[in-house]
Amino acid sequence: MPKNMGLIDKIARIVLAIVVAVLIFTGSLTGVAAVVLGILAAVFILTSVVGTCPLYLPFKIDTTGKKKA
Repeated sequence: MPKNMGLIDKIARIVLAIVVAVLIFTGSLTGVAAVVLGILAAVFILTSVVGTCPLYLPFKIDTTGKKKA
């Protein structure tokens, strides 16, 4: 899959994932919300590492800043 995530996009996702993790580990976020947001945080980390967001593909969103020829 082509890379479609820029640096700012990746950093924002990682920061959000860290915030969710802190909220879960401190007990501020519990129950179903913790599970759902924990899974979302894991997806954010995975997509940031890979550099591709599958949800961006059908909408042709590209935050890399590179011009397509």
